[in-house]
Amino acid sequence: MYWALGILWVLGLGHFLLNDLFEILHEDENLLVINKPAGLVCHPTKGDERSSLAGRIRLHLGAERPVHLINRLDRETSGVVVVGKTADAARELRKLWASREVEKQYWAIVHGHVTAVEGIIDQALGKDEASEVTIKDCVRPDGAEAQTRFRTHWRFTRDGGDFTWLHVEPATGRKHQIRIHLQHLGHPIVGDKLYGLDESWYLKFVKDELTAEEWQKLILKNQALHAHTLRFQWLDRNWEFVAEPADEFVDYIETVSEAEEGFCFH
Repeated sequence: MYWALGILWVLGLGHFLLNDLFEILHEDENLLVINKPAGLVCHPTKGDERSSLAGRIRLHLGAERPVHLINRLDRETSGVVVVGKTADAARELRKLWASREVEKQYWAIVHGHVTAVEGIIDQALGKDEASEVTIKDCVRPDGAEAQTRFRTHWRFTRDGGDFTWLHVEPATGRKHQIRIHLQHLGHPIVGDKLYGLDESWYLKFVKDELTAEEWQKLILKNQALHAHTLRFQWLDRNWEFVAEPADEFVDYIETVSEAEEGFCFH
């Protein structure tokens, strides 16, 4: 019967795939927890139902069910997304997020070797009024408070460039916070078209005008930012959800030489 429904249970990994909508990390009467793929927007678009995470959730839960997204990720950011399956569950979970009682860890691959083993970026964020891109924000003293902790996992070199794999924990949840803070640190995220090496690449991207040379400089199709782990306490128990990144992300950091292993931090 399960095969007829298109459900494949992946033994030993604690999750299953439902058709080709998304990877489910956990589901019960209150929660649906998903590993969102990179390149998929959270909110509905003018495309078909599969063109957004919300649309796919409706296909999974039923068109008559409301979609209560508790956290949202940028289009190109992959990883853990929590959905409340009831209005009451959604209300309680949103309170946890608003009160900053949720521990969030992201993985990021950035340009350059980050010299610090760990640190915190405490820089306010607000609209970038100098940018042609209306959605772009930046570090500015009159912005909203924002703090991001980071820890260097390892530094590596490949294809003639230096890179660092970071574990990142945002203490606040501002728009594009991690991407802006890492750019401000001098280490933009690999593949980030807006806060990366050249802002004009974003404008070309939305117009489908990026050249083959520019795609090569971006290195990865999607920005190398992945929401890996969520932890919180709710309903008298501790919850932890872990989402593994896609092969493209993992393959880029797995080609590490023995010499580079010495730069790995745990």
